[in-house]
Amino acid sequence: MDVTEAVLTRRSVRLFRSDPVLFDILQRVLTKAQRAPSGGNVQPWNAHVISGEPLDRLVRTVGAVIPMGRNAHAPEYAIYPPDLEGAYEARRFGVGEAMYAALGIERDNKRGRLAQFMRNFRAFGAPVLMLVHTPRYMGPPQWSDIGMWLQTVMLLLREEGLDSCAQEAWAVYQKQVRECVAIPEDHVFFCGLAIGYRDQDAAINRFEVPRAALEEAVTFEGF
Repeated sequence: MDVTEAVLTRRSVRLFRSDPVLFDILQRVLTKAQRAPSGGNVQPWNAHVISGEPLDRLVRTVGAVIPMGRNAHAPEYAIYPPDLEGAYEARRFGVGEAMYAALGIERDNKRGRLAQFMRNFRAFGAPVLMLVHTPRYMGPPQWSDIGMWLQTVMLLLREEGLDSCAQEAWAVYQKQVRECVAIPEDHVFFCGLAIGYRDQDAAINRFEVPRAALEEAVTFEGF
């Protein structure tokens, strides 16, 4: 698989098969990903990779507080800007509606939508979950580095025939994550990354996710 194929076939997978992921593959992917770009070679990314009972424990711990609703939420950062608007908000809203449409869940089906949202906190059935964190004093350039590292990891997973879903949703329950995983208190918990093999036939893994036209994002000058 070349880089282009990895980029074009990568997507946020939201239903995984139960097939185990070999430790050797994960170690190989994450070793290669250490070559991701990093300003000043700071390499600010840190992660815990969990599977089996540690993952089951996390799912149980978060599941126990989900019925509390927003009273159990304690995010360390805003996942989306509160004033997100225009094309940015339209894209965010649009992909959510496309996902629910693929599942046949109508807008007024609150219970169905909640049930799908809760699958976030079972890592969509993935057998592996990577939990990403970084020291609190890191700034936007270092968070950018973490994004480049995550993209590198996700593309290398595709090279191995694996799939993933980056999940900032886990940050809502960072307190429960910290109960289960030894993330230092002076670190911000950023996100989860579900890892496994996609269910090819699942509608949620097949709906179209449109991207903005190049001219909406890029301006060329001097060519």
